[in-house]
Order: sequence, then C-alpha cells, then structure tokens
Amino acid sequence: MEGSGQDGIQKLMAAEQEAQRIVNEARKQKSERLKAAKSEAEHEISSFRADCEAEFQKKIAQGGDSSSAQYGQMVQDTDKEIQNIKAESDKLMPKVTDVLVSAVMDVKLV
Repeated sequence: MEGSGQDGIQKLMAAEQEAQRIVNEARKQKSERLKAAKSEAEHEISSFRADCEAEFQKKIAQGGDSSSAQYGQMVQDTDKEIQNIKAESDKLMPKVTDVLVSAVMDVKLV
C-alpha cells in the first residue's frame, strides 16, 4: 500500500508542476501580448499625433494671411466703436451734468 500511496503523491506532484508550468507560460504569453499591444498603441498614437500636427500646420499656412487681415479689420472696427461711444458720451454730457446738479440742489426733506 505504501508504494501506491507514494506513487499517488508522485503523480500529484508531477501534475502540480505541470500546472505551474502551464500557468507560468500563460503569464508569459499575457505579458508578451500586453507589451505588443502597448507598442502598437504607442505607434498609433504617434502616427495620429503626426497627422494632427501636419493638419494644424497646413491650416496655419492657409489661414496666416487671413488671420492678419481679420486682426486688422477687428482693430479698425474696435477703434470706430470707441469713437462712436466717445461722441455719444460727449453729446450726452451736458444733460447728465444738469440731472446731477438738479439732484444735488433739489433736496426734499421728509
């Protein structure tokens, strides 16, 4: 009986070692797949980034002149609007002054 018990233990240990080898191999394959996936993702990211950068540079090159023109137009429009506001305030200044003086001088006691 002792021989068959010893034989069973040997088989169990061999099966355990085989299971451990299978687990280790699976971990190794998983690690390799993760590394490959990471490498592929980094490659795709760098490719996407390069495409976006090229598109951005293309848009800058196409829109460079129009941006300067738009800026110049914006400055002109802003200056014109400032002049209009100043003219309007100069026109209304006497009326505002009269209202303020009237409010200060006509004090009503309650």
